[in-house]
Amino acid sequence: MEGFTAALALALAMGALLLCVYGLSAVVGLGRAPVSGEPFLSGEAVSEHAVSRFHVRWYAVAMLFLAFDMEMVFMYPWVLVVVEKGATAVVEMFAFLAVLMAAVVYAWREGAFRWT
Repeated sequence: MEGFTAALALALAMGALLLCVYGLSAVVGLGRAPVSGEPFLSGEAVSEHAVSRFHVRWYAVAMLFLAFDMEMVFMYPWVLVVVEKGATAVVEMFAFLAVLMAAVVYAWREGAFRWT
């Protein structure tokens, strides 16, 4: 229970410090100019809304990125256990990579990598 009281005291001290900093900022803070609220685009005027729609091809790019990102998520832990598990782990990883390669061939055939 002693560790809990120390953690509670630390949390209360951080909360008090946070309130003091926000209070000081409200008292001393300067007002923002209306121009500084706009995004910085190298001096160019904003031409579209920040929540504008993306072209549909970006969703295909995002899905391909996620697929290959998940491949790496599975491969890093596999490297750590491949020595212990032996040949079965190698066979399973090659089967996994074969499924991913089939997905790449399918995406290529459907034109997902064609930009125009």
